[in-house]
Amino acid sequence: MSRLLRATALMVLLAGCGGGDFSAPRNLDNACSIVSQRPAYLRAMKKTERRWGVPVHVQMATIYQESKFIGNARTPHQYALGIIPMGRQSSAYGYAQALDATWDEYRRETGRRSAKRDKIDDAADFMGWYMDKTEKRNGISKTDARNQYLAYHEGHTGFARGSYNAKSWLLRVANQTGDRSFIYAQQLRSCRKA
Repeated sequence: MSRLLRATALMVLLAGCGGGDFSAPRNLDNACSIVSQRPAYLRAMKKTERRWGVPVHVQMATIYQESKFIGNARTPHQYALGIIPMGRQSSAYGYAQALDATWDEYRRETGRRSAKRDKIDDAADFMGWYMDKTEKRNGISKTDARNQYLAYHEGHTGFARGSYNAKSWLLRVANQTGDRSFIYAQQLRSCRKA
């Protein structure tokens, strides 16, 4: 077999193992557009809503804020002196931007040992699990996207301490998440009627 043929076969094999399409859908401001482009998203989120009681629009607004629906999203690199790479800001990864330790806790508690952060079904289920815990620990309704987001970002203990109050940027982002959740809810009602 010639070198060119072997190299071509190897490239085809490697391309086939490259994984899924992690790109974001177009028009992230329109929930109907998102779910029409990616029906698997809606199926995953409805399943999470049935299991954990977290509404689809709350999940969508949180995923928008965390990853903009990019399945393999990661936090940016940090640099020393502006040029020396020092690793990523955190271990957050995937649609839900779950941290390594929290993801491991989720997999242990739910028995979903093979769950992956870059799979929408697993990321949505993780979000439902986490928000269910938030309601139990912090008394935040699963329909309250703003405060659920604050607890999601700061952790249950951080939320209880009110650590978010010292972060005006985070309060602004949480308000935007709440607003987006409301808009997504309205849009989903209208597109389901069509």
